Amino acid sequence: MKWETVIGLETHAQLNTRSKIFSGASTAFGASPNTQASAVDIALPGVLPVLNRAAVEKAIRFGLSVGATVNHRSIFARKNYFYPDLPKGYQISQFEVPVVAGGTVTIVVDGTEKTVRLTRAHLEEDAGKSLHEEFPDATGIDLNRAGTPLLEIVSEPDLRSSAEAVAYAKALHGLVRWIDICDGNMQEGSFRCDANVSVRPVGTDTLGTRCEIKNLNSFRFLERAIDYEVRRQIELIEDGGRVVQETRLYDPGRDETRSMRSKEDAHDYRYFPDPDLLPLEITPQWLESVRAVLPELPEAMRERFVAQHGVTAYDAAVLTGSRELADYFEAAARDARGPVGKLCANWIAGALSARLNEAGIDVGESRVTAAQLRRLVERIADSTVSGKIAKDVFEAMWNGEATGDDAADTIIAARGLVQISDSGALEKVADEVIAANAQQVADYRGGKEKAFNSLVGQVMKATRGKANPQQVTEILKRKLTG
Repeated sequence: MKWETVIGLETHAQLNTRSKIFSGASTAFGASPNTQASAVDIALPGVLPVLNRAAVEKAIRFGLSVGATVNHRSIFARKNYFYPDLPKGYQISQFEVPVVAGGTVTIVVDGTEKTVRLTRAHLEEDAGKSLHEEFPDATGIDLNRAGTPLLEIVSEPDLRSSAEAVAYAKALHGLVRWIDICDGNMQEGSFRCDANVSVRPVGTDTLGTRCEIKNLNSFRFLERAIDYEVRRQIELIEDGGRVVQETRLYDPGRDETRSMRSKEDAHDYRYFPDPDLLPLEITPQWLESVRAVLPELPEAMRERFVAQHGVTAYDAAVLTGSRELADYFEAAARDARGPVGKLCANWIAGALSARLNEAGIDVGESRVTAAQLRRLVERIADSTVSGKIAKDVFEAMWNGEATGDDAADTIIAARGLVQISDSGALEKVADEVIAANAQQVADYRGGKEKAFNSLVGQVMKATRGKANPQQVTEILKRKLTG
């Protein structure tokens, strides 16, 4: 039997407000345990929550960015469950009427575009943290995170593979950073995913029994956890067993998921409206004021890059993978004419991205500035250097051989790398190569195209790579077919 994978993601994005969602306590990461837990956060008797306006505005920004409905009236509810790091015995969240309803996120997998529907995005408070490694015979509780504002973004079960799930998570991660509502730091828990995974026979519409894999805080773990869980469920069913609805954890050391607890349904949490909080009302004026300060969104910017600079759809997607990378390209390609903009895109998506990945750094830490890359690209466009020589110049700039915006010009001059475009000089070298390679000349004239490439290589070698490749090709073809 062939099986189809069905995946929905619940993503918790920690909103980058300075204070918590219902108190004035700091949200800064890394403080000593329980030093940032106010009376409201630890639920002392008589305290009342006060909603953080900045958290609401960030939720509105997200709703507008994904084309969702931002509800003018939403309600906070109490989600009741008992766990040591939940001081009130309930979590303030939203249930029946969330702040954001619907919306879509577009992903690209293997060159194919897909639209993923969103169910909702709702505001809620985070719980604290259990510390199991700090004490040999006990568990510590750190309530610094308690009350930290979260936006939980829930997708429809539209994803059909771990690759699609990762593409969606990356798109969402890029978006929340782009619109500046979350710093996206997965190591610190600012962006984490729960994956709801099930399988069903191909061709059926009925959903299988789902298992939820909790707190996946890296894209690699997300992919591996889903792949393992899909294999586990298929093998279980094919061996005559049945999948049990439950919550599971992913163990990266063993590369497996394991049972954590039976999976609760909504009614198990006994949701009811929080009597301490009035309904949240968002006026049309408030909505429009947030819309007015939204940055240009990735999808619109991709379309502009394609139209303005003639870049490919793939390169446009790479360039808008983060706000920082898009800003770098904008700086490099500003007022570009001719092929310069497209060449900048090619170099950023290619050589620069490769170097950044190797070094494990972001584009903001790039050793080649946007202005330096622009100057190098201009030297390719005006035929001062060939694309091959430009790679050597780029490496020299990356290694700090020259500084300043004109670093490329400095390196080209110091190394004597100016491309030979003099027709007379190239004709002479071509004649020498043809005379010295009679057999390859005969092979090419006999229909062997590889022989021609070899002759081009001989000319490039004789000129130490400085010859203009396009001119070499034209000269050789004229001499060999004339």
